[in-house]
Amino acid sequence: MTVSFLWRVGCLQGFLMAFLVGFLQAQSLQDIQSVKVDNLSDAQIEQLIKRAESQGLNEQQMVNMAAERGMPMAEVGKLRQRINSLKSGGGSNLQSQQGTRPSQLRQTQGAVSSEDLFDSLRKSDPYYDLSPFQKRIFGFKLFHNRNLTFSPSLNVPTPPSYVLGAGDQLLIDVYGASQQSYDVTVNPEGRIFIPNVGPIDVGGATIAAATPRIRSSLSRIYSGLASSNPSTFMDLRLGNLRTVSVSMVGELVRPGTYTLPSFATPFNALFAAGGPNENGSFRHVQVYRNNQLMTEIDIYDFLIEGEFSASLNLRDNDVIIVPPIRSRVEISGPVRREGLFEMKPGETVDKLIAFAGGFDSRAYRERLTVTRRTGSEKRIEDVDAGNFAFFHPQDGDAFRVGEILNRFENRVQVTGALMRPGTFALQAGMGVRDLVEMAQGLREDAFLNRATLYRTRGDFSLEIVPIDVRAIMEGKEQDIVLRREDVLNIPSIYELREEYYVKISGEVNRPGAFAFGENMTVADLVLKAGGFKESATSSKVEIARRVKDDVSGKLAEIIILDVDRELKVSGTRALEPLKPFDHVMIRRSPGFQREQLVKVEGEAFYPGSYAIAHSDERISDLVARAGGLNAFAYAKGATLIRRNEFFKAPTEEEIKAETLTGVKSRISRDSLDRTESDKILAARIDRKIAESREYDRQFGNEVDPDELRQQSMQETGAALEGVGEINIRDIELIGIDLEAILRNPHGAEDLLLREGDVLSIPRELQTVRMRGEVLYPTSARYRPYSGFKDYISRAGGFTERSRRGRSYVVYANGDVQRTKKFLFINAYPPIAPGAEIIVPTKPEREPMSVQGWVGLATSLTTLVILIDRVRN
Repeated sequence: MTVSFLWRVGCLQGFLMAFLVGFLQAQSLQDIQSVKVDNLSDAQIEQLIKRAESQGLNEQQMVNMAAERGMPMAEVGKLRQRINSLKSGGGSNLQSQQGTRPSQLRQTQGAVSSEDLFDSLRKSDPYYDLSPFQKRIFGFKLFHNRNLTFSPSLNVPTPPSYVLGAGDQLLIDVYGASQQSYDVTVNPEGRIFIPNVGPIDVGGATIAAATPRIRSSLSRIYSGLASSNPSTFMDLRLGNLRTVSVSMVGELVRPGTYTLPSFATPFNALFAAGGPNENGSFRHVQVYRNNQLMTEIDIYDFLIEGEFSASLNLRDNDVIIVPPIRSRVEISGPVRREGLFEMKPGETVDKLIAFAGGFDSRAYRERLTVTRRTGSEKRIEDVDAGNFAFFHPQDGDAFRVGEILNRFENRVQVTGALMRPGTFALQAGMGVRDLVEMAQGLREDAFLNRATLYRTRGDFSLEIVPIDVRAIMEGKEQDIVLRREDVLNIPSIYELREEYYVKISGEVNRPGAFAFGENMTVADLVLKAGGFKESATSSKVEIARRVKDDVSGKLAEIIILDVDRELKVSGTRALEPLKPFDHVMIRRSPGFQREQLVKVEGEAFYPGSYAIAHSDERISDLVARAGGLNAFAYAKGATLIRRNEFFKAPTEEEIKAETLTGVKSRISRDSLDRTESDKILAARIDRKIAESREYDRQFGNEVDPDELRQQSMQETGAALEGVGEINIRDIELIGIDLEAILRNPHGAEDLLLREGDVLSIPRELQTVRMRGEVLYPTSARYRPYSGFKDYISRAGGFTERSRRGRSYVVYANGDVQRTKKFLFINAYPPIAPGAEIIVPTKPEREPMSVQGWVGLATSLTTLVILIDRVRN
């Protein structure tokens, strides 16, 4: 071990012993082996952690050190658990806040302000500084709640019974025929001095007794005070109060001598001293005055009944004694208030239950279990409810209240197709029919041929009893008498079969599955699906029907019907109703085609969007419809931009929703001139848009067979998007020779148009761009007689990392040509206006590792040896 580590261990040993011994001294213990972790507050545990960390040691080392010093392993485990609990519950920094009681209108002369309770970061818990044992003592929290105060109220009317003493301030007001005010203080001799009147003895007298004395003395100068018909009056009241010194001794948290206001009561003094400690009595607090017992206070009277009998005002030199507790018992279990309670001689279990707030709803009230400590061991005793009023608890008794059993003594249940299924009380002789009637009878869909009665046997095994519900309800079969915990299940006929539905797909507005109904026809189903789309055909409606009990290999029965736009069905089987699970398919009309747009950009006379008129329309046709090329067009640079398999085209429902939204916005812009039909149209459009979006949400992932390949390619593209330098695009440039296309329309170069194609015709280009591994990537003016190397020179030449043999040129129309080799000589491609020269980068080569060099050397050595042997 290092010297630093030994020094830290020694510091921790010293601190741990000092801390724990300091705590144990308060309990008259001298050995760390007797430390009870439950008696340590969270604040003390956190202080221990903080001091250990300041010595450079962690919690585990601290716990190990405690075990080495003799702490029992059970207490070591508790200490580790308490430390982990504090660490997981929030920070361990502690703060001590001091303050004074709330400001008072009457000031107490010479009073010492008391300190606020120890405050931690967990301000939400007013009892955070109490140990678990202290929190269990009934009444202990009363004197340790930061949100409560027992400061005496100084702003009350002057009580006539208040006994005056040295330091009291008296305010005397004379009013009526004469007006005068006096502010006097009782001096140590018990007198007050009034100018032109002299001293008056008031010490030891009450307010009621001192008032006539003062009035009699003042009548010497105010004759109106003493006449039979007075014209002058006097009022006497208290100003600032004197303080009294009270000694607090015995089992208190902070015993000592306290200076309190003269209005203070024993409760105020107890609160100032922190209340009784763990060993102090809450029921025998004694107040002595002049060596005589004035009163004995039972704090439980205030805690249980709210009686504040300790209204005795304290005087100078009063002594309050808190003796040790005589008898404390514990009660736990389902009571309103678990904890440790102090019992007086003669009190019984009834009183203890009252202290605990009584039983809660879970309690078993017929018997309590008592763990009692005898002179040599523990003993268990049972206290029946009849003996609660006679059984006297002893010190150390632990009463345990049991819980009621988690079972029912008279429950039967019925489930399934009844009007009111649920739980019912079992009555004598009650049968299945009675239970059904209590559930207000069977539902119309009840399956009456067979029901099941689940019965729990005496050994808790399950018995199945089949029941013919129809026979029992009709009286044809003897009823079955029910037992406790029987469960009767009467299923619905719909629970015993598949849920019936029919499906419709194809060219309807809301395709999908719909609930089956008896006598439903194709027209009814089309109506539920929102009617035909514009693209639907009125003939060749196909119904696919499931085949049952067929062994010939037939998979489905196909029925073909004709349906017109008015939903009138015709044909030999037109009126035949649908059957469950039928699938109706509405085909698209062979002659229906949605418009497909292409676009011309650039140097044409009429650029813009054009609809493809025929399926064999080509680029030359599009140029002709756009008016041909203008004088500035550069035909060699023309490019065809086409969507590839990664392009995600909007669905028909998305196009429909977008179109309807545009129609609605146009109606909204003209809101001042909206007619009633416009309003109805707007509402209808809203409904259609919602339906389209709902359809797209439910069926947008369905892919037609013709689109499977496109979907597969899109998924492949999505998978490749995160791979290296691969860049997946949803459009691509197709190199075309527009001059050749216009010279030979409908020839081999003239491509067929597809939806979304964009024909881009640039102006005549005059520059060449250089990119990649050149010293100065730039663009240069095109020169007809300059070659590849000339343009590279204009960009400063190749870099050291350039891969010259892989250089390539992208032409304005999208064509690409690479560098070729002939006899180790690079043959670079020609340059045209608008071309882009790209010089790629050489791949980085990883240096050969040590293992590689070793392998190479081994191979060479082996080769040399073989050659030498061959030669010899």
